[in-house]
Amino acid sequence: MARRRTGPTNTVRDLIHERDGGRCVRCGSTHRLTFHHRVNRGKGGAREPWINQAHNLLPACRLCNAWFEDNPKTAMEAGWKVRRPQVPDEIEVCYADGHVYRLTSDGVRTVVVGAAQ
Repeated sequence: MARRRTGPTNTVRDLIHERDGGRCVRCGSTHRLTFHHRVNRGKGGAREPWINQAHNLLPACRLCNAWFEDNPKTAMEAGWKVRRPQVPDEIEVCYADGHVYRLTSDGVRTVVVGAAQ
């Protein structure tokens, strides 16, 4: 029996790659990237219709992806992780370029003017 795919579609993966230039959101690396879910898929989250949309996904190198899990408070403050009941399009995200962005489900990233960096 084929394994059910629960991650983002190839279209969403392409959107994220284009949106973020194929760079880790935290360190800017282009190596060993994964897709990090800002709101975790675990504990039933994979059933949320938006869980694999672009506003909930960030490119992260494997080291930073692990760092997010080991440092949840700091990761939440930077918008790299989002705790329910919040939804990812409501939470701004700090990027390695020093800017703060708002992400949308259609793959758009907009600079937040006047955001604390």
